[in-house]
Amino acid sequence: MESNGENKKVERQSSSFRLRSPSLNALRLQRIFDLFDKNGDGFITVDELSQALSRLGLDADLSDLKSTVESCIQPGNTGLNFDDFSSLHKTLDDSFFGGAGEYDESSPESAAAEESDLVEAFKVFDENGDGFISARELQAVLKKLGLPEGGEMERVEKMIVSVDRNHDGRVDFFEFKNMMRTVVIPS
Repeated sequence: MESNGENKKVERQSSSFRLRSPSLNALRLQRIFDLFDKNGDGFITVDELSQALSRLGLDADLSDLKSTVESCIQPGNTGLNFDDFSSLHKTLDDSFFGGAGEYDESSPESAAAEESDLVEAFKVFDENGDGFISARELQAVLKKLGLPEGGEMERVEKMIVSVDRNHDGRVDFFEFKNMMRTVVIPS
């Protein structure tokens, strides 16, 4: 990246913040919202958001977080509803990554970008980098996310079995990709 004093957008945008496929992104954003909404009331309060960010190892200044979040909360609400959360996400996306840009699912570039996003997502679960997701690896990620499924190995093993097409007891990239494509409804 050149450094000539001008602010330039980074060419390779972060896959961890935004997936290129709108349908994958919407599904992921809903899951994140549900995780952050600890009491399940349909709103994310400043405290819930602060706790979620802290669990992820991101310590935000509470007063900054409060002013940012409160600017997105609709009058009369106790926190961010999903639409508010989506707007906040889009605002952050536009500010830090230059927005979504055009997305044509039929173009070879878009297909390659989606494949790249799936590879990045797979790597999150494949902690030891052997090309497979084991029940132990899946359980570790689920625990990090604070999901109750991570507490019971039996449930984790059932999750593996549900997508393990070749019955080897683990999920390879192709099984992961097929699972992701069947879960997502194209937009």
